[in-house]
Amino acid sequence: VQLQASGGGLAQAGDSLRLSCAVSGHTSNIYAVSWFRQAPGKEREFVAAINWRGGIPLYEDSVKGRFTISKDNSKNTVYLQMNFLKPEDTAAYYCAGTRGVRSTWRAQAQHPYWGQGTLVTVSS
Repeated sequence: VQLQASGGGLAQAGDSLRLSCAVSGHTSNIYAVSWFRQAPGKEREFVAAINWRGGIPLYEDSVKGRFTISKDNSKNTVYLQMNFLKPEDTAAYYCAGTRGVRSTWRAQAQHPYWGQGTLVTVSS
């Protein structure tokens, strides 16, 4: 399974960006796709996840109400719509695939498939 993230860039506080994660290969090996982010000097953290086959997404508390994760199975693509961006959202964003159930989606170790990062920089 291969994942490729794109859509990062420069934004000002309050702006919106949409990240995309294109999934290819044996997608049947994936139960869910997650987004993680790593800010400069900080550890990578969970952002959001969605079941590849449907269901209620999962969000990290700091992005609830601002970020929306969605998927288009016809395009094998997962999106992260980021609204009302804040400077603290500045980070490299990674998409990752997991075979784990919902209770494991926050755990990086449960994601064997990773895309490269896409950088989001939000200025104040």
